[in-house]
Amino acid sequence: MRVRLAIGEFSRMTHLSVVTLRHYHEVGLLIPAEVDPQSGYRFYEPGQVRIAQVIRRFRDLGMPLDQIMEVLQAPDTPARNQVISAHLRRMEAQLAVTQSAVASLRSLLEQPLPAVAVEHRSAGPTLGLGVREQVPAPDLDAWWESAFRELDAVLAAAAVRPAGPRAALYPAEFFELGAGEVVAYVPVAVPVPAAVGRAGMLQVPAAELAVAVHHGTLADVDQTYGALGIYVAEREIGADGPIREHYLVTPFDTDDESDLVTEVCWPVSPTG
Repeated sequence: MRVRLAIGEFSRMTHLSVVTLRHYHEVGLLIPAEVDPQSGYRFYEPGQVRIAQVIRRFRDLGMPLDQIMEVLQAPDTPARNQVISAHLRRMEAQLAVTQSAVASLRSLLEQPLPAVAVEHRSAGPTLGLGVREQVPAPDLDAWWESAFRELDAVLAAAAVRPAGPRAALYPAEFFELGAGEVVAYVPVAVPVPAAVGRAGMLQVPAAELAVAVHHGTLADVDQTYGALGIYVAEREIGADGPIREHYLVTPFDTDDESDLVTEVCWPVSPTG
């Protein structure tokens, strides 16, 4: 005898609400075995209980519905496992970000504002190969990596060696408005003839800078910004112009974020 499970019964068996089951039906993720044409009532089969429970487990892991559908429709086990593994890698990456944020928060709560050594530096005009684009703050990390990979490739193809560390310029609006024209560049001694794609030659203007060195993950670079900004504000020496970051040790050089070294360069007045 065929067993039909009303949607309420099926909901109790699977711990999925009726609203959720209706939504899964609408998007084609979990289609009832039968829908009464007169009443519109949905009925399920006992074999669908296990499928619903699997879907619920994937949702508990934060897997989007379209990816769950890929898993359920996978033609074979390797294809199914590939989708699951990709999601697990994303979860591991998110976990690493969460752990870093927790460690940073604990440091802020338990330790005083770090003291920073500040160097005053006169930077002359610099020739560079750069990428200049409007960048939303949430997209900065991905944009940063993409831009410098592109710059490195252009320099390698042209057989031109960098004349200094990778660097970037951040205008005030990037911090104030959450987006701005960011310039990622690599200093060079000679023009690069083979500039392609987004890369192009640029001239970084001269500037007077107050410089502090940040050690470790860039997730905590705001602490160095804070200490350096206070230093500049207390002396009333701040000047207009973008903040510069010089990347002395980057994620391209090490897998250990604690080894990263970044110079934060705040524009100051010449008399400062």
